[in-house]
Amino acid sequence: MSEKVKNLIIRAITGAVFVAIMVVGISFRPDVMILLFAAITGLTIWEFTGLVNQSENVAVNRFISTAAGIYFFLAVAGYCSGLTPSAAFVPYLLTVVYLLVSELYLKQTNPINNWAYTMLSQMYIALPFSMINVLAFRSTPDGNVTFEWLLPLSLFIFLWTNDTGAYCSGSLLGRHKLFPRISPGKSWEGSIGGAVFVMIAAAIIYFLNVGQTDGLVAGMPLWQWLGLGLVVVVFGTWGDLVESLFKRTLGIKDSGNILPGHGGMLDRFDSSLMAIPAAVVYLYTLQLFA
Repeated sequence: MSEKVKNLIIRAITGAVFVAIMVVGISFRPDVMILLFAAITGLTIWEFTGLVNQSENVAVNRFISTAAGIYFFLAVAGYCSGLTPSAAFVPYLLTVVYLLVSELYLKQTNPINNWAYTMLSQMYIALPFSMINVLAFRSTPDGNVTFEWLLPLSLFIFLWTNDTGAYCSGSLLGRHKLFPRISPGKSWEGSIGGAVFVMIAAAIIYFLNVGQTDGLVAGMPLWQWLGLGLVVVVFGTWGDLVESLFKRTLGIKDSGNILPGHGGMLDRFDSSLMAIPAAVVYLYTLQLFA
């Protein structure tokens, strides 16, 4: 068996296991989804801080940054699900203050670098992942909270569909580079093809849910599902490009090797880091003008 075929098999097996874990983790039970994404948040921040610490004059506290990100995710999950009050965010705020003040005493060569990368780990990773809870939990008029598992799952279905559609379309039709300075492999034809596949996936999800009476998704017409798919395509692509710029700046090919054949956590979740908050803004905008 050639090395190329072996790598393809490893990549396919890893991808299948990854998708299965994500689908079951998101749709099974709310506590399972929370634990899954708390782990994803922690692993991604740990990977990110390890990468930036390889740069000159950077010494981010990996443990506290990772713990803070996980705690923030759990605090948002608790608040959105109605289990904890807003006071749950106070320890996180104290941790942020500590990370700022501690640089006064550590005598690092460039504390601004440490501050910048520490806060970037929270803004770029912890905050976007935490927004999955805003998608998953909805307050009803009678004061109860419902678990809208279809929204976060649909978002990832759109991302996976976009990746697959863009790859197939780009391989067959790709002629015009989308962003050659950062990602030479991406083409406009691939991006358009990915968007078309996502529109089809959005329509399928809509028609599968016609007749449902409970939850936010039951009241979403077809055009709103198509709009959500388009938002995920655009911001997911930007998320991919942002991570590509991050890796180019650091001079690395993959962010890690935790997922055989797929690289690291940032490689796997780069698109979602912009698509999740964009989806939240889109859905809340619809509610404002509904």
